[in-house]
Amino acid sequence: MKVLVVSPVFHGYWQAIAAGLAVHGHEVSTHCYDAGDRRARLRNAVAQRVSATRARHESAATDEAIAALRRMLPDAVLVVKGDALGSSWWDAVARSGARTAVWLYDELSRMRYSVETLRSVERVHSYSPHDVETLRTAGVAAANLPDGYDSFTPFQARRSEAVTFVGARYPGRVHSLRVLAARDIPVVAYGREWSRHPWDVARTGLWRSSGVPGRRDLPRADYYGVMAGSLATLNVHGDGHDGFSMRTFEASGVGGLQLIDRPDVARHYDVGSECLVFTSDDELVDHVEHARREPAWADRIRAAGRERTLAEHTLAHRMGEVQRQWA
Repeated sequence: MKVLVVSPVFHGYWQAIAAGLAVHGHEVSTHCYDAGDRRARLRNAVAQRVSATRARHESAATDEAIAALRRMLPDAVLVVKGDALGSSWWDAVARSGARTAVWLYDELSRMRYSVETLRSVERVHSYSPHDVETLRTAGVAAANLPDGYDSFTPFQARRSEAVTFVGARYPGRVHSLRVLAARDIPVVAYGREWSRHPWDVARTGLWRSSGVPGRRDLPRADYYGVMAGSLATLNVHGDGHDGFSMRTFEASGVGGLQLIDRPDVARHYDVGSECLVFTSDDELVDHVEHARREPAWADRIRAAGRERTLAEHTLAHRMGEVQRQWA
């Protein structure tokens, strides 16, 4: 089939999603609805904060997506996230006769979708089991599709004796990193909200430091290398997330020693042999100290987690689930 993937730029996942569909024999085209140069990305960021500017931005993004649809004439359309696209986009897709799917890698509460729009889609895939139930109750054809690991992106492990974290700065994540630092365990957090670079401070508005060493955003191949080479890598979801983040599958996928705060990760990994769960500060520290004392034990967990991920949890596996509805 000719498949059009319409996606945000977000860390370049659109490339892995397209590659995952191509693995299954499809001819794939892509359109990133928020693409642009650095100046355009700055306008996009402003548009998320100012309603009038956001409306203009979304109108332009919608028109460009419709133009891509008309140019590529796909048999099927996969929209990733997509809540920034207006109603005329969905009308155009319906008129095209293409098969449709939407993949939501975040909670509905953080997006601006209407139930009516989602009812018009052939299948809505969500990483959130809770949202799937909510959508089904509202008459939406919904299915759970977890996030996954991009096995197509090469990386080099960056060896470090630190425990690392990659992602947004939430209070629970700050707390866990501070707990480790207080026990003289080196920690480093990566991302614009942790960085003290003047540009990052200005664009996030986080004038006060987190109190732990922070570094700037990294390209995905580089942060894969960071997670792979760290003593261990932290994955704290906190409240408000019932789905598992991309990081859950990436940390184990790259061969990192994953420390995660969600016992229900047992849905995807064997806890204790493929990743490590902590439910208290002391348990977190104990895992790290164990990894320091017995690196061979930690390496066995790393290897098993990576093997499980490559066997079951890549984005190619996830796209296999999407394309099965079109068979």
